[in-house]
Amino acid sequence: MKLKIAVLAGDGIGPEVIDQAVKVSDAIAKKFNHEITWRPALTGAAAIDAVGEPYPDETHEICATSDAVLFGAIGHPRYDNDPLAKVRPEQGLLKMRKKLGLFANVRPTFTFPSLLDKSPLKRERIEGTDLVFLRELTGGIYFGEKGRRDGGETAFDNCVYTRAEVIRLAKKGFELAMTRSKKLCCVDKANVLETSRLWRETVQAMEKDYPEVTVSYEFVDAVAMRLVQWPNSYDVLITENLFGDILTDEASVISGSMGLMPSASLGSNIGLFEPIHGSYPQATGLNIANPMATILSAAMMFENFGLLEEGKAIREAVNNALNKGIVTEDLADGGKAYGTKEVGAWITENI
Repeated sequence: MKLKIAVLAGDGIGPEVIDQAVKVSDAIAKKFNHEITWRPALTGAAAIDAVGEPYPDETHEICATSDAVLFGAIGHPRYDNDPLAKVRPEQGLLKMRKKLGLFANVRPTFTFPSLLDKSPLKRERIEGTDLVFLRELTGGIYFGEKGRRDGGETAFDNCVYTRAEVIRLAKKGFELAMTRSKKLCCVDKANVLETSRLWRETVQAMEKDYPEVTVSYEFVDAVAMRLVQWPNSYDVLITENLFGDILTDEASVISGSMGLMPSASLGSNIGLFEPIHGSYPQATGLNIANPMATILSAAMMFENFGLLEEGKAIREAVNNALNKGIVTEDLADGGKAYGTKEVGAWITENI
């Protein structure tokens, strides 16, 4: 297969972890006889510095004409610490999602047998956890009307959803549940929010089209509790933008490190694949960032193309590294810590 992949390294540790994912992907391409053309482009603070815009038109053109996007991270302290900044790296991410039509964020949470005791939760609570969140990405409070009134003393952010937005996200959730254990949980706050009542009634109306799927409806606060009590009771969960943002970060630490969790943002025509850990600016240039989440995001990218053996080969190589203790400092637990480049090189060689 010939693939054109846009590479948006972004800010902070983004370029470091992306480099390792590219090397691993090239090893997979060589092993399975594929051809990858990498198409680098600017985004985030790096793009603001270069052209004054966090998601330039040139970057969009590269992404829109590629088969997929491999994405690092965006964010920089000088913007985090300046609430009055008019242009922010995160605006580029929201703009990219909207312009590329990336409406479904897919975040798996799973455990690694060799790391069960590194989780902040007890082994018996997390063993066997293998769940997936589908978070709606282009609607809700992040994209609703926002502003100030009363001379700046009152602020507002409107949360708006259309039935069509709920249907397209829920459809992906039902379809994913059919490939797994046929359990779907719709997460909302329907006892308080009108948008949540729209979500619930829309999903309920779709149940008849997927009679094999068992659907449950839970309030977001209850799910937040159960994620730390019995996460392995969930399989596929669907939810709106803000709830999904919070719950997926909570779920990400179950495995023992945010540096292990990949994600995908999918639309009708293209997918973007990225680690969930953010730009981690304190670690920039220190060769200590964990590249495994980005490498596993590349595995999701291959699988999205239907290249399941390729994705499996990456996952096996990552598991082999974990089992042998070839890990960065976040997982070393007092033992030998390897650098970002060394972990990437070991996984590449293993493939």
